[in-house]
Amino acid sequence: MTFDHRVGRAVFATVTGLVVAWFAFQWITDPVPRAQRQAEEAAVLAARALLAAEVGSTGLELVDPLAPNRKVGKVYVYAESPGWAVSGYYRHGEEERWSPYLVRMTGDLAPHSIRTDGP
Repeated sequence: MTFDHRVGRAVFATVTGLVVAWFAFQWITDPVPRAQRQAEEAAVLAARALLAAEVGSTGLELVDPLAPNRKVGKVYVYAESPGWAVSGYYRHGEEERWSPYLVRMTGDLAPHSIRTDGP
């Protein structure tokens, strides 16, 4: 009994294609990454509002996880055990230097602490 390699290749290609398609579908429809991204965006938007209230919002320029600028510096948003921590940079105008900030919030996005190194 001989095995026709053309049939074997076709069966292998079909099975491999179906498996890859199934994994791709599972990856695309997974709601966990979207929910995580929405929670991170909400934390960054809350940190923006808290920072603006802390340092004054007249002409405030921000570099944060939603508006990164690698030339200024690295920025982070990460979950902590009680809530969120968001870091970034701010300045009040083109003539000022960038100042770092760290906003720590509780799970319901209430301020826990705000640390700024600048005006």
